[in-house]
Amino acid sequence: MTPAKQKVGERLLYLLSALKTPRIAERLAATAERAREEQWPYEQFLETLCEAEVFAREASGARQRTRHAGFPAHKTLEDFDFTAQPSAERPLVMHLAQLAWIEEHANVCLIGPPGLVSHCTSAVTG
Repeated sequence: MTPAKQKVGERLLYLLSALKTPRIAERLAATAERAREEQWPYEQFLETLCEAEVFAREASGARQRTRHAGFPAHKTLEDFDFTAQPSAERPLVMHLAQLAWIEEHANVCLIGPPGLVSHCTSAVTG
């Protein structure tokens, strides 16, 4: 590497550090190599790096909010024991979890005491 290129690279790493974008710095070399090989436009290269940074920040923020909420344990639908709650219909719950009802502009009404789904309905609204 020529001294001029080395200085440019060093300056870039300094700037990324000053901007507090560690994921871009981590992925810079590999992404640059791929961009050169596949002849990406500059915008695609920059978008790919920024996207990685934003995704990592969003994931980190979600983990931090969950930790600060003080939940006793991390739970997912995959962990849910549908045999312990037979009124929660697994196929319906899993269908609703895919969130297609949002794109369909449908309403979902969950009725029952907290922690118990006794009835799920989905109705399309105009």
